[in-house]
Amino acid sequence: MPSLLAALCLAGAWPAARAADPLGTEAYLPLRISPQLAGRTGEAPCASALPTRPLGVVDVVDLALCNNPQTREVWAAARLQVALLGVAQAAWLPALDARGTVSRTWSEGTGSTPRSAALTLSWLLYDFGARSAGVDNARHLLAAAAASQDATVQALFLAALQAYYTAQANRAAVDAARQAERASQESLNAAEVRYKVGTGTPADRLQAQTAYSQAVLNRIRAEGEFQNALGGLANAMGFDANQAFVLDDIPALLPDAGFERDIGALIDEARRRRPDLAAAEAQVAAAQAGVEQARAAGRPTIALAAGPTWQNVGGVSSEGGSVGLTLSVPIFSGFSTTYRVRAAEAQVEVKGAQRDRLARQVALDVWRSRQGLTTASQSLKTTAALVASAEQSEKVALGRYKAGLGSILDVLNAQSALAAARQQRIQATLDWQVSRAALAQAVGSLDYSLLQSAEAGKQP
Repeated sequence: MPSLLAALCLAGAWPAARAADPLGTEAYLPLRISPQLAGRTGEAPCASALPTRPLGVVDVVDLALCNNPQTREVWAAARLQVALLGVAQAAWLPALDARGTVSRTWSEGTGSTPRSAALTLSWLLYDFGARSAGVDNARHLLAAAAASQDATVQALFLAALQAYYTAQANRAAVDAARQAERASQESLNAAEVRYKVGTGTPADRLQAQTAYSQAVLNRIRAEGEFQNALGGLANAMGFDANQAFVLDDIPALLPDAGFERDIGALIDEARRRRPDLAAAEAQVAAAQAGVEQARAAGRPTIALAAGPTWQNVGGVSSEGGSVGLTLSVPIFSGFSTTYRVRAAEAQVEVKGAQRDRLARQVALDVWRSRQGLTTASQSLKTTAALVASAEQSEKVALGRYKAGLGSILDVLNAQSALAAARQQRIQATLDWQVSRAALAQAVGSLDYSLLQSAEAGKQP
């Protein structure tokens, strides 16, 4: 009896031991999203307040990954699959059950209080592969969860980059609008001077005044759009839109040839590296293990059962025990096993079709992103020449007008062309930055290494 009580106490303490992850399943967890902010600046990652220093692109990505609820969601999903893996592995271990009873019986004025206790060890020794298939299924689902986490991180990474470069483009648009306003002011001043000395007409002055007012209006609109972009960026980083912060300057970068490879090679690399495709592959493997698990459910099992017992009836105590093997052979289950197998096989077909559809989508994503980056690179080079020629044309037109050789329309047209060229340059830069990141995501290689050139460009 004392040994049985000790065993019962041990069984009661077993739930506390389980909390310590005795099967070591936590080792299979994918790495938690690890922002670079702490290692680069000494600041705590996932800060509750925006830094006071100017924010660079890496800072924005860090904060977005830290504060977005999706990162917590995918991490929790991975932990769920790890726990289910532990459940599958636990099926290989024996089970220990304790049972105790106390009852009251009486008959014709006499009564007794029988008491009994038992400790039963049950162990499934052989099940024709059901447990192995269950573990395989759980492992593949965990791999799918880990790959889904990577895919989510890359999607959030790209969204943060888009918000950052959009804000930077709007800031550049404000600078361009201010340059256009200053140029219009200079044209208005020149028209005023020519009007006062009698070489200009009232029409020239009015046209210059109109152009200047339009330039002021464009600057006001650009400033408003910039503030909206800052609010969107603050939201992407997990803060309220009214949070104040300053953006760091973007270093001048030229288009690189990092992704200017054969499109077939890019597609092959994408099919090797895309985390969402890896998740789909893992889902197919998990479904295949599910088929084996369903089949094994209709096969025999062999189990061991053993344990001591104790009984006290009418003051007479007795102790004993039992040990034995049990062979269970399913004979007929109403065809449930048959239909479970058919359902599992259909699930394999579903997951396989989803994987194949995604594989084709990967090729399309790479093709479109590659074409977008090629177009953006060419536009970036062309707009550089466009801005240079527009600036020279504006200088010549203004100089001729001040010398009394040209008309105010020539100046205003040249200034309008220069403002348009600057806006096209800003848009081309934004398109190139976003297209570069989009192609990296399409290939499955979007990570901090893409930003290393930007960080290196800030170094003195």
